[in-house]
Amino acid sequence: MSQISVYIIAYNEAEKIEAAVNSVLWADEIVVVDSYSTDDTVQIAESLGARVVQVAFKGFGDLRNRAMAACSHEWIFSLDSDERCTPEVRDEFLKIVHAESAVDAYYVPRRNFFMGRWIKYSGFYPDYRQPQLFRKGALVFSQDMVHESFSINSSQKPGFLHHAIWQVPFKNLEEVMHKANKYSTLGAIKLAENGKQASMGKALSHGLWSFFQLYFLKRGILDGWPGFVIALGNFEGTFYRYAKLYEQKSQWRLPDSPPLTKRIGVVTK
Repeated sequence: MSQISVYIIAYNEAEKIEAAVNSVLWADEIVVVDSYSTDDTVQIAESLGARVVQVAFKGFGDLRNRAMAACSHEWIFSLDSDERCTPEVRDEFLKIVHAESAVDAYYVPRRNFFMGRWIKYSGFYPDYRQPQLFRKGALVFSQDMVHESFSINSSQKPGFLHHAIWQVPFKNLEEVMHKANKYSTLGAIKLAENGKQASMGKALSHGLWSFFQLYFLKRGILDGWPGFVIALGNFEGTFYRYAKLYEQKSQWRLPDSPPLTKRIGVVTK
């Protein structure tokens, strides 16, 4: 009988890991791939029956490859710590893995919840990012630090699930800013590795284009204020990705600040 491993990548996700693990307790194995969290992520995951594997962070591509290698079973379900499996997706998974007609990889739609509402536009639905249900060995990720690419090792075309998992991409507005800062730093490293050049003009133009894409072309304007915040956060992340690369290349220095001593012959009162 086919069995399913679930892997969840995490770092300092004590506020999210319990809900993520609870949503996949039906699986045959739960592997939490942690990058040496300093909060209670590990303790919470282990208390729920997950097996925790520690992997030093060298980029999301490497992390996902290491996570898949840590899974024991034929089928793998990739779940991020801010995602939640639903009963409908669980049942669809179980039908797929026990069907003789099953293909090797499946995309899973995601419904994102932010600022008290479901995000229907902004490129956030169905939000097919990468196959999340696949046979072990069918998926390989690049070594990119962030926005990792992948290849499907199969002659079969990937399938698409009907039901969606849930995602809470930002728990609050502070996390929007935090992620823009974190991913722009990783993105700048990726740009440098790919030999890209940057300027403040490029940073602004790429940032404005990313805002225009999400807010207008992907109709984020129809998501109200959440759509605007998402587009603005994407502008900031894209702008600072190129600005940080420009900063690295420029190697700006502070002006010299020599030690100041009392001037000879100056009388102070």
